[in-house]
Amino acid sequence: MEKLLRGEAQGIGRRDFMTLAGALGVGTALGTSLLGKPARAATPKKGGHLIIGLDGAGAGDSVDPATYTANYMQAVGMQFYNTLAEVDEKGKLQPSLAESWEAKPGATEWVVKLRKGVQFHNGKEMKAPDVIYSINHHRAEDSKSAAKSLLATVTDIKANGDHEITILLSSGNADLPYILADYHIGITPDGAPFDGRLGTGAFILENFEPGVRTLTKRNPNYWNSANRGHVDSVETLAINDPTARASGLQSGSVHLINRADPKIVSVLEKNPDIQILEISGAGHYTFPMRCDTAPFDNVDVRLAMKYAINREEVVKKVLRGHGKIGNDQPIPSFDPFFSAEVPQRPYDPDKAKFHLKKSGYSGPIVLSISDAAFTGAVDAAQIYQANAKKAGIDLQVERVPNDGYWDNVWMKKPFCGSYWGGRPTADLMFSIAYLSDAPWNEAFWKRPDFDKLVVAARAELDTAKRKQMYHDLQAMVVDDGGEIIPMFNNFIDAASKKVQGFVPTPTLEMSGLRAAEKVWLEG
Repeated sequence: MEKLLRGEAQGIGRRDFMTLAGALGVGTALGTSLLGKPARAATPKKGGHLIIGLDGAGAGDSVDPATYTANYMQAVGMQFYNTLAEVDEKGKLQPSLAESWEAKPGATEWVVKLRKGVQFHNGKEMKAPDVIYSINHHRAEDSKSAAKSLLATVTDIKANGDHEITILLSSGNADLPYILADYHIGITPDGAPFDGRLGTGAFILENFEPGVRTLTKRNPNYWNSANRGHVDSVETLAINDPTARASGLQSGSVHLINRADPKIVSVLEKNPDIQILEISGAGHYTFPMRCDTAPFDNVDVRLAMKYAINREEVVKKVLRGHGKIGNDQPIPSFDPFFSAEVPQRPYDPDKAKFHLKKSGYSGPIVLSISDAAFTGAVDAAQIYQANAKKAGIDLQVERVPNDGYWDNVWMKKPFCGSYWGGRPTADLMFSIAYLSDAPWNEAFWKRPDFDKLVVAARAELDTAKRKQMYHDLQAMVVDDGGEIIPMFNNFIDAASKKVQGFVPTPTLEMSGLRAAEKVWLEG
């Protein structure tokens, strides 16, 4: 990618390079979205025991990266696994276990050069067969990995010696390097179990208690030890309740937390020992309606529910200025393929009544919710309930337990809450959550013409044509899809001022899920 970003990739003409660079989001204004300042620049200090409190944990958690669905395991997994690339704080792709990559014309063949001298936690050197094995873990016929849909067009992966692979695709994909940065695709030795014990990451897994805590220790042979992996050990606690996370930070029992509740940010800011680490990004909160289940299999019911929510009120009362309104589609306004031409859906009780009557449905609608869905989810649901009442909709809020939410409610109940950290490209977001066969298609929305257009858009190298395609895709989701997306949330992490080196990242919270290896402790 270093070659691609410099325009030096062999086999790609200048026009193709400029098109690919635009498609990959190079030169976007992501870096201007910072709201909170990162911790002050200083020389990293080695040593200390870092304690992190995260939500999104459950008793059913697994260290197999194919299973990661929520913040806790995503951030924990990045302590002992590395990916081939990673997205930096400006939304740009950077090398990690891969040194560089380049596409042949048409972007159906990519050559990836692997970093030499990288050791797994057992001392074995990482080579091409290990990478191929790790990617194919998600491509297997019986794989339930969310990355499977991202890799659906991969037809073959070949080793070109020990430190180079070629990835062949059935159709062009200008965004393939971003797939290689997906947190699911952690690299482990060829044939080894995906049990977290043999990664290449900054830390070595010592103890894992699902839904409780994880202990890791510094990897003395980490390939990037000059820049990452500063603390001696990390203890990651499962703290699903936002009040408990904040209390832990205030008491000093944890150093760093994710998803600080907007309602108490002003309180935390007054504490001289605490810093707020905030950024406007691609994260968004959702109310998915299962389109395969009545009454949401009727598009008019879906439209009624979309017109029945007052987005401005929800943003004001739940986010309290730490975000902005959404429009029932997941592409953030700073994305180069965001369409400003899709009209913003207003709160319109009369239109909600019209569509509900047209649908023929007149019964109650149950929204299953807890604050595990997203910070402030219960409050948002109650506001939504009052909004819907004005439209004549009997929206019933069913409070469910925080524990087990992602196992027992999400993608099981007909109507619930969810959150997304976003993705660095429009294609990745649509591919992982909106394609008919996407493992995380939480609305169970299936539309063949949408699927066909997603595939065509990722292969289109004409930027203007590609932008029109993404406009059409966003319009389809807004008008027909099963997602209600009332708001884009800022990522609000918080830390003790002892924590240094944290840089907010717009595409994923907790500094791109890599806070544990980036930060160090002062004092």
